[in-house]
Amino acid sequence: MSSNTIEMGRVNELLDGFGGRRVTILGDAMLDRYIWGEVNRISPEAPVPVVEVRDETVRFGGAANVAENVAALGAAADVIGVVGDDDHGRSLVDRLSARGVGVGHLLKVDGRPTTTKTRIIAHNQQVVRADREHAHALSGADEESVIASIREAVPAADVLIISDYGKGVVGERTLEAALDAARGGGTRVCVDPKESHFSRYRGVTAITPNLKEAAGAVGYAMATDDDLLRGGWELRERLDAECVIVTRGEHGMSLFMRGGEYAHLPTVAREVFDVTGAGDTVVSVLGVALAAGASMVEAAMIANHAAGVVIREIGTASISVDEIRRSFEELEEVAGG
Repeated sequence: MSSNTIEMGRVNELLDGFGGRRVTILGDAMLDRYIWGEVNRISPEAPVPVVEVRDETVRFGGAANVAENVAALGAAADVIGVVGDDDHGRSLVDRLSARGVGVGHLLKVDGRPTTTKTRIIAHNQQVVRADREHAHALSGADEESVIASIREAVPAADVLIISDYGKGVVGERTLEAALDAARGGGTRVCVDPKESHFSRYRGVTAITPNLKEAAGAVGYAMATDDDLLRGGWELRERLDAECVIVTRGEHGMSLFMRGGEYAHLPTVAREVFDVTGAGDTVVSVLGVALAAGASMVEAAMIANHAAGVVIREIGTASISVDEIRRSFEELEEVAGG
């Protein structure tokens, strides 16, 4: 069992080292639209609530959210993926660029809409979600263009983060090219996985499935501590990963590391409003922390604090170094009485 404590001086040293790290993000870049309102009546046309719209906001999702998180942490972020030749795609590229994210490897694909999820929220509760997407795999010239971007960008990065939402960017050939480029350049690889692709992630540095994804990958429920341990070690062995990190919501996260080391990190969140995007935050912060010289447990602890901050907010959110620092300081104050 590894130690899951870290001194504040070490936290500050690592957080101060985030600036200037180079991170490439490969995956499904998405837009999350939120329509905010109130419900005061039921529609006379059908038994559904009528939402009186008060506001609309747009945030990043998937690989775009990971890239924004990385940039907000002070690291250099470069995202590889696709967008549609549409208003949502242009908005996504412009917004990422405005936040300092490198967008030169975001390929515009004709006839393929930019993946967009529209959520209608009333009284802080999601009423309905509408998705606009084509999830089929890339092929032909589009796939070749993404592979060319991978071969150019990945070897120059300190860390490659793969954000796989099953929307077609992370396929057999693109993933093979990414892992080959990472090995050739000595680039560490962190993966936010899609259950159906688990067999292809072999040899990565760290993979961060949630409990449901991990259970789906091993083929049985991980409802008990014994099942969790059995499944976590099975995944670690099967993937030959340096570490499998099973994120468990309000129960924190469990680390299964090469060499037989195990660590469990309890959640630091005091309130949970929305877990949307928490997985993006975990893999973003984990990757940047590893690039800054953190051990796997140290990186996971920092990511755990970051996740505890973002799930206090509704919708996806980026996290800053100062917010992570304050989270550690608050925990120290509680521990000190």
